[in-house]
Amino acid sequence: MSELFVLVEHRRGELRDITLEMLTLGRQLAQKNGISLTALLFADHTEKFMDQLKNYADKIICIDDAKAENFNSELYQRILIPLLKDRKPILTLIGHTAFGLDLAPSLATEMGLPLVTDCIGLDLEGNGLSAERQMYGGKVNVRIKVDDSASYMATIQQGAFQPEANHAEAEIERLKSSLDVDCSYRRFMEYLEAAVGDVDITQSDIVISVGRGIKEQEDLSMVEELADSLGGVLACSRPVVDAGWLPKNRQVGSSGKIVNPKLYVAIGISGSSQHMTGMKGAKMIVAINKDPNAPIFNIADYGIVDDLYKVVPVLKEKIKELKAKCTC
Repeated sequence: MSELFVLVEHRRGELRDITLEMLTLGRQLAQKNGISLTALLFADHTEKFMDQLKNYADKIICIDDAKAENFNSELYQRILIPLLKDRKPILTLIGHTAFGLDLAPSLATEMGLPLVTDCIGLDLEGNGLSAERQMYGGKVNVRIKVDDSASYMATIQQGAFQPEANHAEAEIERLKSSLDVDCSYRRFMEYLEAAVGDVDITQSDIVISVGRGIKEQEDLSMVEELADSLGGVLACSRPVVDAGWLPKNRQVGSSGKIVNPKLYVAIGISGSSQHMTGMKGAKMIVAINKDPNAPIFNIADYGIVDDLYKVVPVLKEKIKELKAKCTC
């Protein structure tokens, strides 16, 4: 049976969310095309990831090697090339992350495989692959047809899919490590955690985010008051950080933080693809923007087309009224 590979991404002993997102996409494609879904796990002591992975794939190929515990694209490539040549999967999925951006282009070039990057959708039709990507800052979604090949490679945008486990338990296949190459010129030294600011927006259930629609730094106070009244935190899009109005640790997006709150309110944010990558996994999205064609409305559950300076004060007052009536 043909296989679809998903490369597991982990960091500091923890599985990255992008892995389960890719396995969910892989499951959809595998079921549609009658192929097997295989997760590739390279790490020191792979057992620690099994409970999270076992219900997401048909098979997990494990290679235990201390040299693979911390990501090194050179070493990962040395493991993957023999596997790809031997198994000949119809498609290999890698996260569109710092991890994947380092590995996928070099691996695809050495293997001579077509690579399509930053995908938000994929479809296999027989032996053909089509991909959905965003262009012009997320204003347009395009579907492209990849040149015919026996095998393909794609990187998947973070947050494009909601993880959903399968009920079956994966078969485990353990292979011997092939990492016998010297890679002293490129090695893991240490992991440096970015300094945590006064607020960790990734841990909040309610995120109120403001963007380019805010006119003055002083006006941020009314949005912060709204966030406080809802029991949430204040976040922003990149232009607010670039202006120096809020610190970098408050930025949502591919170059900031990835958030998955229960409620995300986007105020004065048009919705570039970079920003939407960081928040599209929210359970509920409310958008406030005076431009009815703003891309943020394409993913919002509720939208208000109006000036934020009119809407935010009204929302604050309504919340106060509701709180005053609440006897719980």
